Amino acid sequence: MVLSNYQFGLLMLVAGMGLTLFTLWLLTLVMHFLKTIFPNR
Repeated sequence: MVLSNYQFGLLMLVAGMGLTLFTLWLLTLVMHFLKTIFPNR
């Protein structure tokens, strides 16, 4: 399977956006767990 430059660029764009959203979701999960473990006084 040979990708042209435009296909490669589109693939990188979609993968980058997906990874960014996934990492943000993971960070929100970590923050939620930290808030439940250490509640603010």
